[in-house]
Amino acid sequence: MNGRTAGLSADAVRDAAGLTRLLGRLGGAGDCGDLIVVSNRAPWIHSHTSTGPVARRPAGGLVTALETVLAAQGGCWIAHGSGEADRITSDSQGHVLARHLPSPYRLRRLWLSDEEVDGHYHGMANEGLWPLCHDAGVAPVLRGADWRRYREVNRRFADAVADEARSERPVVLVQDYHLALVPRMIRERLPQAIVIAFWHIPFPPPQAWLGFPWREELMAGLLSSDLVGVQTAADLAHLGALRAMSASSGRAAAGAYPISIAWPEAAERTAPPAASRDAARRLVEGRFGVPPRVRLLLGVDRLDYTKGIAERLQAFECLLERRPDLHGRVSLLQVTAPGRAGPAYRWLEHTVRTVAMRINARFGDAAWRPVLLHLDGADAATVADCYRACDVCLVTSLHDGMNLVAKEFVAARADLRGALVLGRRAGAAAELRQALAVDPRDIGALAATIAAALAMPRHEQALRMAAMRAVLRRRTVFGWAGRLLEDGMRAAAACGTAAPAPRAVPLLEAAA
Repeated sequence: MNGRTAGLSADAVRDAAGLTRLLGRLGGAGDCGDLIVVSNRAPWIHSHTSTGPVARRPAGGLVTALETVLAAQGGCWIAHGSGEADRITSDSQGHVLARHLPSPYRLRRLWLSDEEVDGHYHGMANEGLWPLCHDAGVAPVLRGADWRRYREVNRRFADAVADEARSERPVVLVQDYHLALVPRMIRERLPQAIVIAFWHIPFPPPQAWLGFPWREELMAGLLSSDLVGVQTAADLAHLGALRAMSASSGRAAAGAYPISIAWPEAAERTAPPAASRDAARRLVEGRFGVPPRVRLLLGVDRLDYTKGIAERLQAFECLLERRPDLHGRVSLLQVTAPGRAGPAYRWLEHTVRTVAMRINARFGDAAWRPVLLHLDGADAATVADCYRACDVCLVTSLHDGMNLVAKEFVAARADLRGALVLGRRAGAAAELRQALAVDPRDIGALAATIAAALAMPRHEQALRMAAMRAVLRRRTVFGWAGRLLEDGMRAAAACGTAAPAPRAVPLLEAAA
């Protein structure tokens, strides 16, 4: 184990080593240059403090997964520089100075104007594509000016890839819906590049795209990749159906590759799990004011209308109405990272605060607050303590590409305790079949499922948790990246832009 894989489990180290060998073989054979990750979000953001700039990792599944891969492998990450101290920690070309980068790879930042951020990110990405792809009751806002900015910013990212490439055939991983046009633009500059696009959020059915005026251009950009990866079989079917309706089918192969986590060494330690759980519980009680001996429900989310936070609170209120015997005996700790700007997000925060206050006023007393609402987020260590301390984790997304919170919770429970309540339309539900599946919009059913989770016997908790942990131990983020890269190489070879991958695997091998 080297410095890049320290802290990972044996399974994760195995997969990381396999990924390193794969890229080493390909690079040694002259089949690719270095690995380049392209995403809107950076893996590190710098802020000012009294002692100087400090780096922090933003919350989010994309960063959690890909930063782990690139930290283990090396290469370059290209992203928008949005932190208040990002410029002073970078050189004149936007490269983060080594003394300010806590990870062993290159980080290249792009400086976007306020107009570019408003049109590309706030406008087309978050007010247009995000609600279009998530069936969560918010209508997309589509403006021609936003699409023009979206196209311009995608061009800037593609130009940065060409600048950072160290050969004519780099392996480029393009991330998510913010950058769907980048594959085609890279192809114009670097025709031999191996381009792999991964769409992290749900890919909606064709009927959702009918009102999107630029769908042909978006699909032409995305399908210029050698391989397009999506999260689930349902997403893959939707992509295929839209492709069949498009004017150009493009060159891309496509497959389902559910993203995962690194499976940390902490999950494999031999220290008594109960001691870890008890220590975490004491820390959480002190940090969030959880009363001793109260059963703990946990939600960990970004403040977003897709996450089902308001519905979760309503279900908890319904549970307390139905079950007076639970008064004073159970609390819901909702740890929520700040959301985006915009009317839908302001209304959501108002709703969440209002419902939480109503529940506490209706049922709480001086000794017990039913809802402990924390809207400032928490660092990874604190969240991990919350996972270990809770009795039930509520991942009740209305619609989600994957949701790594569900997987992180399972990985944290080496004690084989606790229950997971999981929305059926979160991508993680396809793999974590021993979770208690629920439709979060059915408030009564969600309340009943929470009650069942609280009542679950310990032997059943252990059986379910062991089965889910076995799935995640086998399917780490490094295995996800290895499948994407190897299938991407085979797809590129089929298009005549690269030599065949050194090991024969089925084209479009999915993480089944």
